[in-house]
Amino acid sequence: MKRTTARLADGREIIYFDRRDDAAHRLDDPRDLPPVSTTSQLRHDPVLDEWVTMAGHRQTRTFMPPADLCPLCPSTPGRPTEVPSEQYDVVAFENRFPSLSTRATTDVTGTDLVPVRPGSGRCEVLCFSSDHTASFATLAPEQARLVVEAWADRSTELSALPGVEQVFCFENRGEEIGVTLSHPHGQIYAYPFVTPRTTRMLESARRHRERTGRNLFADILAEERAGERVVARTEHWTAFVPAAARWPIEVHLYPHRQVAAITDLDDTERDEFVDLYLDVLKRFDALYDAPIPYIAAWHQAPVRTDRGLAYLHLQLYSVKRAADKLKYLAGSESGMGAFITDMLPEDVAARLRKVFL
Repeated sequence: MKRTTARLADGREIIYFDRRDDAAHRLDDPRDLPPVSTTSQLRHDPVLDEWVTMAGHRQTRTFMPPADLCPLCPSTPGRPTEVPSEQYDVVAFENRFPSLSTRATTDVTGTDLVPVRPGSGRCEVLCFSSDHTASFATLAPEQARLVVEAWADRSTELSALPGVEQVFCFENRGEEIGVTLSHPHGQIYAYPFVTPRTTRMLESARRHRERTGRNLFADILAEERAGERVVARTEHWTAFVPAAARWPIEVHLYPHRQVAAITDLDDTERDEFVDLYLDVLKRFDALYDAPIPYIAAWHQAPVRTDRGLAYLHLQLYSVKRAADKLKYLAGSESGMGAFITDMLPEDVAARLRKVFL
């Protein structure tokens, strides 16, 4: 893999990842861009003991441009984009409308009950391909493998930033999910706190270890590998529908070896992840008459805490409960956080196993 770094016109970093060592890119950005906003705030919710990010400047971010105006496509003569080069394999760059910024400042201090601090951190966009019509599911294995290398690279680099406590790699796909750019891409957030979901997961893992002496996630994987909810597997990975799935279509991908982060996966595990993930995504897309909307969320250990408790895995889920129906988070889910699912996990696993590829 060849790695090339440069700066965009407003100072943001951009990193190209190429399969070929002789790949070359245009590194200068000819655009005249305004400064990136650094006004994000973090406000602490004392009721839930959670930090909430306030980023009002994001109201003006790009929203559903036509394909010929996509800002994630390579630049062409007379039409510069967020990617100055006229070609690329995989590219990452700092978000132009970030929720979190390493340069964030605020004059607001809040109160003893609701403290406020700058929205420090970093938000990056990761483009999986220069092909606007592609999706992760249609990537060639070697292209998908390059994305895995980019995830690992960015996880390492962002974890080293001062104040960063957790790195989250994810993909939102589909208008139903709220995607505002249709180009195949994901995002990476470097948070200045451990997120609520990770905190709760690790608290459960800690209680399980105190009670049994074992790792919670390893025990879940062992039970699922022996059951009926397995969708697909390789020598080093298993994909399964969890027993208490919250979403209509939900699959978790676990490596068989406990590791804390993407960076800890060896070459064989990275290769096999690509094979399994592409298989599962194709099963998702074959369920209905159109590509399925989904969220793909990597769960990595926090940067500085509980790395022995954590267990790297990917959670993949969709709001689509039928070809023409979506799962909405209504009163019970939104008001109480108590999910009610319409499809049995065992039935979903059977459908995904039997789908024609």
